[in-house]
Amino acid sequence: MANTVKLHDLEFMPYLTESELSVIVSGLANRINEKYNGKSPLFVVVLNGAFMFASDLMKEVTIDCEVSFLRVSSYRGTASTGEVKEMMPIGTDVSGRDVVLLEDIVDTGKTMGEIKRKMLENNASSVSICTLLYKPDAFQGDYMVDLIGKEIPDRFVVGYGLDYDGLGRNLPSLYQIKPKS
Repeated sequence: MANTVKLHDLEFMPYLTESELSVIVSGLANRINEKYNGKSPLFVVVLNGAFMFASDLMKEVTIDCEVSFLRVSSYRGTASTGEVKEMMPIGTDVSGRDVVLLEDIVDTGKTMGEIKRKMLENNASSVSICTLLYKPDAFQGDYMVDLIGKEIPDRFVVGYGLDYDGLGRNLPSLYQIKPKS
């Protein structure tokens, strides 16, 4: 893991290693396998950020399931715009299905709240949210986040699928903004 990474105009320092992320993902997979034992849920991967997390998670999910994708956007730079734009709609009927939304990070919760509301409007029998990272200090949602990999402070992080204006998604570890000295 590099000591620092520079993306655009910001420097980032190490936060979580590949092996730490692997332990978190394995823990979530075990909880999903237990919770959905005997069921066949539909996993909806929220793109772009959750692609690495979802790929690693699905390798450890042992229950029968389907996977679909949804692409939304609500960030510009390091801040949420407060507006959720659907860029690529889900191509699967969720009616009567147990849906598990796979997200890289839940901070304000506005994006997940909007996606969950749409899934329920489309008659999903249940909608659970599974997130790799959760920022409780930033959360403003009026719903529960069902499966949380790790709670983190309200800091901007990149790597393992998360980006800063398009860069950093390919980093295998997580980095946080380096404080300016």
